Amino acid sequence: ESSAASDVYKRQLSPSATLVMLQKTNELKAAGVDVIGLTAGEPDFNTPDFIKDAAKRAISENYSRYTPVPGYLSLRQAICDKLQRENSLTYAPTDIVVGNGAKHELANAILTLVNPGDEVVIPTPAWVSYVELVKLAEGKPVCVATKPENGLKMTAEELEAALTPRTRALLLNSPSNPTGSVYAKEELDALAAVLAKHPDVTVISDEIYEHINFTDRPVASIAHCEGMRERVLIINGVSKAYAMTGWRIGYIAAPTAVAKAITKLQGQMTSGASSIAQKAAEAAYNGPQECVAEMCQAFRRRRDLVYALAQEIPGWKTFKPMGAFYLFPDVSALVGKRVGDRVIGSSSDYVMYLLEEANVVTVDGAAFCAPGYIRLSYATSDDNIREAMARVKAATEKLV
Repeated sequence: ESSAASDVYKRQLSPSATLVMLQKTNELKAAGVDVIGLTAGEPDFNTPDFIKDAAKRAISENYSRYTPVPGYLSLRQAICDKLQRENSLTYAPTDIVVGNGAKHELANAILTLVNPGDEVVIPTPAWVSYVELVKLAEGKPVCVATKPENGLKMTAEELEAALTPRTRALLLNSPSNPTGSVYAKEELDALAAVLAKHPDVTVISDEIYEHINFTDRPVASIAHCEGMRERVLIINGVSKAYAMTGWRIGYIAAPTAVAKAITKLQGQMTSGASSIAQKAAEAAYNGPQECVAEMCQAFRRRRDLVYALAQEIPGWKTFKPMGAFYLFPDVSALVGKRVGDRVIGSSSDYVMYLLEEANVVTVDGAAFCAPGYIRLSYATSDDNIREAMARVKAATEKLV
């Protein structure tokens, strides 16, 4: 029976919509189409030189052999130092597991925690891989639609209503991909108060966009809330903060027993992450941090630009993102509009219309469990943003 269930879930596993659209962008560019891709979930900056220099030294110093499964001790200590310095959270290297990107450690966490039939509560809109990874573990995703009036963030009441005796985990993401929403400490305290009545529920806190934060205070972690430190698995990494997406280094900070279980799983699946990339990540955490602030400043400027331009597009209802580098407009007002014989029947139709009419690539909100929305990444140049939004505006104005 379990084998049959596995087959069903594997058949139902969906490809990553963001990666599909990124591939489509690259194919169109290769074919000579003047296309602007607003799909990539990665900074368009180069990795800072001091990090690249550390990688070169690691090659010269022959860091070319298998690493410990959970990562070099020196890197895990650097991560502990970062968590203490920036987040006032105390961890030991035995609580840290380094893997092949934050997505890998997220998968490890879910596969370690979730047994067949276990429920995982996921506030939506949610990143495309959350639901699929729960399905891969043969768990049951419990998607909770958040409301615009709450900033597309889960409330304590919504969490309470979603919890059952089968709930194993809550998956939080702040700052959020795709919405750009950021949970305030007070909002997390309210969620923690609900979880205090459900001691068997673990929180997986995806904090990969931590440093792309446009609020006036550091991003809060639910691990800070009363009674939560031993019930939270923090997922983070170097991809977004240091423009190191291709280096594939992420980590999980967890209670020691969970970290040991994840290390056992990782040892059977991938072993340790790249030795060279680990030494580069160590330099990132131990080195000067001005580059992080500079990139965040650039993203804030782009956020302001794309948000202002979005106000000029008919039929869009846009929420101002407070973190990450995505705009997530509600385009449901365009459903039913037409140009000639072409009818926009859904947000998916609108995404394809923008691709074919404006040569602008976006992602359908349905991939994020939010049909009626679309996602645009503004991790691109100011010129690309201006040109893309002008094309989108012109194409949308044709719809009647």
